[in-house]
Amino acid sequence: MSVLERSHLIIIQEVAREGSLTAAGARLHLTQPALSHAIRKIERQLGVKIWRREGRSLALTQAGEWLLSLANRLLPQFELAENRLEQFANGERGTLRIGMECHPCYQWLIKVVSPYLDRWPKVDVDVRQKFQFGGIGALFSNEIDILVTPDPLYKPGLKFTPVFDYELVLVVGSKHSLRGEKFVLPEHLAGETLITYPVPTERLDIYTQFLQPAGIAPRQQTQIETTDIMLVMVAHGRGVAALPRWLAEEYASRFELCTISLGKMGIAKKIFLGCRETDEEIQYVEDFIEFAGSSHLNSGR
Repeated sequence: MSVLERSHLIIIQEVAREGSLTAAGARLHLTQPALSHAIRKIERQLGVKIWRREGRSLALTQAGEWLLSLANRLLPQFELAENRLEQFANGERGTLRIGMECHPCYQWLIKVVSPYLDRWPKVDVDVRQKFQFGGIGALFSNEIDILVTPDPLYKPGLKFTPVFDYELVLVVGSKHSLRGEKFVLPEHLAGETLITYPVPTERLDIYTQFLQPAGIAPRQQTQIETTDIMLVMVAHGRGVAALPRWLAEEYASRFELCTISLGKMGIAKKIFLGCRETDEEIQYVEDFIEFAGSSHLNSGR
């Protein structure tokens, strides 16, 4: 009877990742002959060919590709389990991994993280930016512990807690023709260059809650990664942007900006923190969510 072991998955993953036995052996602290022997042993134990020779390199067979996919799913779970057990053994020592689905929230997060680290001297914080647009999957696969998002997706096994409210507003330069207006209508933006973060339009509230219901599109859209450069462009009359009021007002004095409500009623939003229901009993996870929701540093309130 063949028995699949964790060490088999590690070898398969490392050989595929490094592309050569020499490099994979170095990562695994094995000589090339020792790794070659281990590869042959794995195939004998499992009773299936996992690799095939292509010149001087090894390529995965169909069975090998399936095992690599399995390794990519299971090995992070093993690592998480071991980390969790270590945290329990060491009095809640660990790393809180936060995924971001909210570009403008970094400034808010920094203000929350700093006093949180003072409260939890044995806990580190790691912010994962690569989950800006795929955070739900990252929660389910245990790659992050908390997701910061304005758009929670309620699924079994996940819990989302609102931590602060904010208003999405239009930001214009101090010399813009709309400055001083109490609110704007969608048609006011028909001739404008709209500066946004590099996010699909279906995930931008300025489109989904303001422009598209009115059948309006801006003259042009420009995507910029960083808030500072975005607002420098706005201040110099190169376009307009939609941002949380609290964030725009933080920058207003530096960049000579004006904020205007979107529509007569404005656009109200919330920031949520999502976590796995199974992690609710981990004290430092629960405390971060409670602290973020009650902190006086919440600029959105």
